[in-house]
Amino acid sequence: MFLNRQITESKADFALLITAFIWGAALLPIVASLKTNDVFTILFWRFFISALIMGLIAYKFDKFFDKQAIKYGSILGLTLFLGTSFQTSALKYTYSSSVSFIVSLYILFIPFMSFMLFKKKVGIYSYVGMFFGVLGLFLLKRNLEFGFGKGEILSICSAVSLAFHIVFMGYFTKKSELFTFLASQFLVISICCFLFSYAFRGGVVPTLDYAFYKAMFITIFFSTVIGFGIEGLMLRYTTPVKAAIIFIFKSVTAGFLGYFFGGEDLNRIQILGACIIIIGILISEVGPYLNKKSSKI
Repeated sequence: MFLNRQITESKADFALLITAFIWGAALLPIVASLKTNDVFTILFWRFFISALIMGLIAYKFDKFFDKQAIKYGSILGLTLFLGTSFQTSALKYTYSSSVSFIVSLYILFIPFMSFMLFKKKVGIYSYVGMFFGVLGLFLLKRNLEFGFGKGEILSICSAVSLAFHIVFMGYFTKKSELFTFLASQFLVISICCFLFSYAFRGGVVPTLDYAFYKAMFITIFFSTVIGFGIEGLMLRYTTPVKAAIIFIFKSVTAGFLGYFFGGEDLNRIQILGACIIIIGILISEVGPYLNKKSSKI
């Protein structure tokens, strides 16, 4: 297996933090491209080209035709596609602030899924980190207006799908050739996007403007190939619960970049929420380390 170097849990967590930053930074270009292109069209080209690139990498470095990696990648592709589709559909029926907050609550499902599916216990510091993460997200998302209609139900479905994706990602990557696994996942997502784009829009031909090219470059090479590559590798060395907490940093990154470069407002309460999220990440990271250190004294 390629990339078989010794990686500690703390290094894996730091790499996932970089991934969260990459994903958060990619949101502004995606928003700009959505003004001239359909969601499924953008997702199709993003994941189809990513599948081709990752397929070439898999051909170079992985064992030939790992059937298990293809099977697991296909399953994960469906969970990620469902999570994205439910979230996009929910925006038609309720406020975007409500959708983003409800979907972010996937971190609450992950510990219980990990325990029920794989009997993995969750440390107290992870629970404390999740509490701070949820509190920070609540403050970061302004103008929250909650109801319980079709939009809220779809948002919950999205959160559950994304929770399954992270939990199984951590499990399947340890049993698969990484690049074949990722290439299969990207290909399944692109096929689903192709079918949905034809069903609702009549095709996947994009509007070729600057915003589209910029979004494709950033999301293909950084968010997808590099971002999911790091996630797939590092989840072999850390837990899905800690990964979920760290990925909350994506909202912090998106908020600050939107404020400084996207002309979006960011008030003191939202800044406080971002700081609380960072505190939650630090608690989930430093707590277990201090606990191990004190036990050796």
